[in-house]
Amino acid sequence: MVVIGITGTIGSGKGTVVEYLQSKGYVHLSVRDFLIKEINKRKMTVNRDSMFAIGNELREKHSSSYIVEQLYAEALKTGKNCIIESVRTIGEVKKLKKDKRFVLLAIDADINKRYERILKRNSETDAVSFQTFMENEQREMSEIDERKQNIQACMKLANFTLYNNDSKEEFNAKIERIICKIESGNFYIRPTWDEYFLDVLDAVSKRATCDRGRSGCVIARDNQILVTGYVGSPKGFSHCDDEGHFMKKVMHDDGTITNHCVRTVHAEQNAICQAAKMGISIDGATLYCKMTPCRTCAMLIINCGIVRVVCQKKYHAGYESEMMFKQSGIILEYIDNEVEKYENQ
Repeated sequence: MVVIGITGTIGSGKGTVVEYLQSKGYVHLSVRDFLIKEINKRKMTVNRDSMFAIGNELREKHSSSYIVEQLYAEALKTGKNCIIESVRTIGEVKKLKKDKRFVLLAIDADINKRYERILKRNSETDAVSFQTFMENEQREMSEIDERKQNIQACMKLANFTLYNNDSKEEFNAKIERIICKIESGNFYIRPTWDEYFLDVLDAVSKRATCDRGRSGCVIARDNQILVTGYVGSPKGFSHCDDEGHFMKKVMHDDGTITNHCVRTVHAEQNAICQAAKMGISIDGATLYCKMTPCRTCAMLIINCGIVRVVCQKKYHAGYESEMMFKQSGIILEYIDNEVEKYENQ
């Protein structure tokens, strides 16, 4: 059994892919149809605004992957190859990619061709001016919150991308080539840029000298690594691995006490120090790290001009940093919402 998720820009040809796969026996499940049912149930007008609002409301109320989870459960009940059309949020992609039977396919095309197509199909959500078409698309392309629509980010996470600028016959031939690869299982899944930098992060973290975290950090911009860093003592000082931890207790306003090893410089701080030492600007860069940066690291990250932080997991005391990033407009993303656990926390 294969479940193919489809994401892509408005009017790019997602429906054409669905039609082709249905002709091959795939069962079609649609986020759009799911939302239209909900909108009709509420006796609202069916248009792109209502679909956008209801979709975000359901994800906010339940979870970032709520809608596709419902559709995925339906897909598994069929026992057949299925399509889930219109995957739109980062949360949905993360959830679906945990199942090895799932493959994400992104569809794109020239913007003028796409607008011509939506005018021809003339659905209840498509009778708009070119200006409104562009505004609708922009609204759905870059939302920071992983529960809300961010098609651009979803497309970056796709296993395959198809461009639909040719005839229908040529596009169908492209689809057939990809489907043959998917169904045979004979294809290489190239890592996304985020996955690539996180793999590098894992390698960097092996140099860490504090076994409470073994944290690493990678800072990249325009898909190029600028600097790396790992948690370790300042130059000339003993390491935790050699001398043991230098622990201090911190009492918080709510009365809770946390334990911290203060022998080391955090991975994020070391990476930022390396950039300063080597004269490398990290303004506008993305920082990859093991878990939510601490408050001190967060302040440095903000002042360095970093615009995005990608964490493998959450830090148990990361709430303040999350609020600071939100206030400063820095995008914060988690690969896994699980809280990192370590000894003597």
